[in-house]
Amino acid sequence: MNTELLRRLCETPGAPGHETRVRALIEKEIDGLFDEVRTDPMGSLLCVRKPRRKVKGDPLKIMLLCHMDEIAFLVTHVTEKGFLHLDPVGGFDPRNLFSRRVLVCTESGDYKGVMNPAGKPIHIQSAEERKKVPEPGEFIVDMGLGEKARDLVQVGDFVVMDEPFLEMGEKLVSKALDNRVACWLGIEAIRALEEAGTKHDCEIHVAFTAQEEVGLRGARTAAYAVKPDIGLGIDTTLACDTPGIGEHEAVTKQGEGFGLHVKDSSFIADQALVREVEQLAKKKAIPYQRTILARGGQDGAAAQQAAAGARAVGIVVGTRYIHTVTEMIDRNDLQAALDIIVAYLGEN
Repeated sequence: MNTELLRRLCETPGAPGHETRVRALIEKEIDGLFDEVRTDPMGSLLCVRKPRRKVKGDPLKIMLLCHMDEIAFLVTHVTEKGFLHLDPVGGFDPRNLFSRRVLVCTESGDYKGVMNPAGKPIHIQSAEERKKVPEPGEFIVDMGLGEKARDLVQVGDFVVMDEPFLEMGEKLVSKALDNRVACWLGIEAIRALEEAGTKHDCEIHVAFTAQEEVGLRGARTAAYAVKPDIGLGIDTTLACDTPGIGEHEAVTKQGEGFGLHVKDSSFIADQALVREVEQLAKKKAIPYQRTILARGGQDGAAAQQAAAGARAVGIVVGTRYIHTVTEMIDRNDLQAALDIIVAYLGEN
């Protein structure tokens, strides 16, 4: 398993609307794997692999949607003393933002910083003040540069969490597995087809999309351009198989295979397609679990609703502690997701 590629993807900063560096990394990595590659006006990278056999009529268009962005912040103001005020782009739980190390990404370079809520330290807080959980917009960043920060940072620069990628036994941990996991799968699936010389009849479109975390924006324009017959939303989902959560709320359990995503707030999967993928997983002995997410959405919904519509389903990887710097997946679930994508493309 190419975990080094996943590490590089996860540690490359890419906020919604600022995916340039992630896109550049992917462009280098996919050299020779696709027949056409272009960047659309939204910043999504659209890649096409033509059928590897002669096909009568128009080939089946299968689209993989893999978003590049991670939850992050944009700078809204720099004070006279050099403190940064922020606007979140993506869904943060403020309880996870205390005392974080961050990376401030500017046009002149990247700078280390620390994030804390504005206000008093615990030593001088009242009992009532200690109970309050600040909103994400109440956190500030201190770069340790004082007034000099005003010369380096401007409104619109972005801030991401600054934590290394970790391998812990069978687990992989990063602040950006959502959704560099999908970028990895989009790359490695096509690499596997290429190395195996698989003669697929379908036309494969892999869209590395922009701005998913703020409303599936890049996926909507990409899917409208491609007009796929089938959309595969490649993403993470919850793995709430941890203490303090009821078994019925687990969504997925780590180590039990990829998630076959049936429903979330953004779409209901095509039931025939769910059964088709399920039967293929059984045939190939690829472990899987059906998943439903009560809230949240993913790019497969954009493919389903593009133009005149498409059949769509999600292929997801269960992730513990999602939308934190400790996002954790099981490498066996990641492998299962890769195996089902390669198998499905190879049979079409």
